[in-house]
Amino acid sequence: MANEPVVHVIDDDDSARQSLAFLIDCAGLQVRSYASAVEFLEAVPDMAHGCIVTDVRMPEMSGIELLGRLKALGVRDPIIVITGHADVPMAIQAMKEGVADFIEKPFSDDAILTAIRTALARQSDRAQADEERALVNERLATLSQREREVLDGLVEGHANKVIAFDLDISARTVEVYRANVMAKMHARSLSELVRMVTIARLPG
Repeated sequence: MANEPVVHVIDDDDSARQSLAFLIDCAGLQVRSYASAVEFLEAVPDMAHGCIVTDVRMPEMSGIELLGRLKALGVRDPIIVITGHADVPMAIQAMKEGVADFIEKPFSDDAILTAIRTALARQSDRAQADEERALVNERLATLSQREREVLDGLVEGHANKVIAFDLDISARTVEVYRANVMAKMHARSLSELVRMVTIARLPG
């Protein structure tokens, strides 16, 4: 299916790449494989989202160099780094830069599949959060300036009378604006409204 996540495998070792791709396919996951980081970068503009599994040591461009390029391109899919024993310090550094996981060779089928499924679950959660944030921002955009000011007061936990004093309007007028905000935001309660605004303010 077009909406299914895809596991992108990058490794210059043909047998290792094909073996891993076969394993992922047998696990019921969509998989695409690439013989180099350069080849993968060429596919990035049209890539299906999911997760990325890359070896560290590759000609032309290493897996670590690829991380920097992907970050610069704004690719947010989780990345799993496959590393040999000598590359572990490098992989740990990559973890500090946001890599989802690193798997040391030789690894078991269960280890790599668990890492991939965990990464895909994180990606799914992130995609859902992004959709929710976009919906909240769409609703926020429908608010007037005054409604936004009342909303800010509500989120700060201020009572209607306090908001009225701060905005130099009557408490009754605040109630009207508050009702408009709740309706436009599709919020059934104040706590739900606060949750929505919190989501909108989270870093992307």
